[in-house]
Parts: sequence; structure tokens; C-alpha cells
Amino acid sequence: MENIYAALLLHKAGKEVNEHNIKIVVTAAGAHADEGKIKSLVASLKGVDIDKELASASLVAAPASGTPKAEAKAEAPKEEKKAAAAEGLSALFG
Repeated sequence: MENIYAALLLHKAGKEVNEHNIKIVVTAAGAHADEGKIKSLVASLKGVDIDKELASASLVAAPASGTPKAEAKAEAPKEEKKAAAAEGLSALFG
């Protein structure tokens, strides 16, 4: 995954996405640079318009995150945790 992040960072910075640059970014971040995975990533990105792919990926992901059901489900556990925490505190202080 760090190789993909490195490639995206290089692209965003306007640098060439190649094996050498990805390896530098990954090792600078303190991660292990796996040469085989880096070669595979660079080969798979050859001829790909990264900006176009990012735009289409964000369009696909955007509607799924804003659904009311997902927001309602996300809020319910927080309320339950607050209630459980309040019960725990009341037990401490009687």
C-alpha cells in the first residue's frame, strides 16, 4: 500500500512515477521498499492517466458515503457508548 501512496504523492508533486523515485519515497518514510512490488506497480501504471482514474474513483465513492442509512448507523454506536460511560460513572459515585 505504501508503494501506491508513494506513486500518488509523486504524481501530485509533478515528479516522474518510476521505480527509483518510489523507492526513495518509501524508504524516506521508513518503510521497506520491495523491489518486486515497485516494479509491478510501475508496470501497471504505464499508460494510465492517473488524474482521470482519481476523478472517476472519487465520483464512484462519493454517493456511497453520503447515504442516510450509513450516517444513522454511524451515530448509533456513539450514543450507546455515551450511555454506557454514564452508567459506569454513576456506579462510581453512587
